Amino acid sequence: MTQREESGVFQEAELPEAQGFPDLAAGSELIYRLYDRPPLVESIFVAVQHVLAAFVGIVTPPLIISTSLGLDPANTSFIISMSLFASGICTFIQCKTFGPVGSGLLSLQGTSFAFLGAILGVAGTAIQAGRTPEQALSLIFGVCFFGAFANVLLSRFLHLLSKIVTPIVSGTLVMLIGLSLLKTGITSMAGGTAALKNNTFANPQNIALGFGVFLIVIILTLAKNQYIRMGAIAIGLFVGYVASTFMGMVDFSIFSKLPFVSLPVPFRYGMSFDFSALIPFLILYPLTAIESVGDMTATSVVSREPIAGPVYIRRIKAGVLADGLNSSLAALLNTFPITTFSQNTGVIQMTGVGSRYVGFFVAGILALLGLLPIVSGLFQSIPQPVLGGATTVMFGSIAVAGVKIIASENLDRRSTIIIACSLALGLGVVFVPELFNNQPAIIKNMFASATSTGGLTAILLSWLLPQVPNPADTALPIDAEIADV
Repeated sequence: MTQREESGVFQEAELPEAQGFPDLAAGSELIYRLYDRPPLVESIFVAVQHVLAAFVGIVTPPLIISTSLGLDPANTSFIISMSLFASGICTFIQCKTFGPVGSGLLSLQGTSFAFLGAILGVAGTAIQAGRTPEQALSLIFGVCFFGAFANVLLSRFLHLLSKIVTPIVSGTLVMLIGLSLLKTGITSMAGGTAALKNNTFANPQNIALGFGVFLIVIILTLAKNQYIRMGAIAIGLFVGYVASTFMGMVDFSIFSKLPFVSLPVPFRYGMSFDFSALIPFLILYPLTAIESVGDMTATSVVSREPIAGPVYIRRIKAGVLADGLNSSLAALLNTFPITTFSQNTGVIQMTGVGSRYVGFFVAGILALLGLLPIVSGLFQSIPQPVLGGATTVMFGSIAVAGVKIIASENLDRRSTIIIACSLALGLGVVFVPELFNNQPAIIKNMFASATSTGGLTAILLSWLLPQVPNPADTALPIDAEIADV
């Protein structure tokens, strides 16, 4: 038997119909399949494209969190560097596989936007309680570390996950993630929290720069060329950075404060824990597990790998298990939860390279970039209006993704009530953050973000409100198969 047959991988003719992903399957013309080894130069070339497609998504969450906490340049640079380093290590684990850990697909791992609102909520509550930014980080890393084991457990019981997080619940949660982050994006467009303190918030210079980047990203996203569309955010940031340099808004003194190399220091900020702060993360980790299943299924489709049967089921279980363990590892390395990125699916389609060995080069490049503080310093020096102009589009897109998930379902009165109440309460705590000022710390932490409040509401209503059983309504098309494996 060949290596591919021994691994249980079907040949292209045996691939089952890509249900739910017909366009991906039709557009995937592979030059190198999963276990092929492309030449060195080609592997590096494709790996660089994967890194470019995901780079901004990896560094933006830690940059936003560090800025919101008011961390100094050295700590901000370290956290961004560790996000890149952890993404590299976790990508290697996901692509290589170690026993039951790792899908073995060309699946890129990176810092998740899904946790951004919850992290900012926990951090804000900690700061209000008198903790320093470093102590707030200690709490964040603690709850991220322990919360990640939710995905470790869920990887063994994926068939039960769809009964808890239905498309209505997950779509509402994704909407809340995007909508709640818009405040952060718009604030950055107008100059950020620093501008609020020095009275330059929303001045003509900041507004012009922020909306300029905003428009550039929109225009490039509508381009016909796939490479331009995929690089819209990066190009927008680059143009905005150049423009802000000529406007005298870039602080180059940051680079003089950075070391030449940034080595990993596990537990640099310590690790504390608060169960009430853990609640939002226990809601979000299952959501990212479902997203990872979708991403790995799409990757399997474009890689001409099976999306049904025991091989596929083992892969997604191992992939979700890797997501959980990788997020715990990321917390140990002083950065935020890791998840499977969807950007690499488009790169596989365009390059025709689905080889997992390319993932080893991607991992190496990301880890190397994480050791070079000058890389994180470059992003740290980006003026807030430039960052806000790009991220506002990203946050709006996240909300639209939630709308699409909800729109895929038949909305009856019950579903409408679930969505309406979850959005009302979830966004309500964002619009009126003073609501829980006089409540105990456990209440503040539990309802500190839109995702925790709205997510709890959606899950409880979905569980408690009566419904007419419909066998066609399933959140995952693989429930029965997962249960049997």
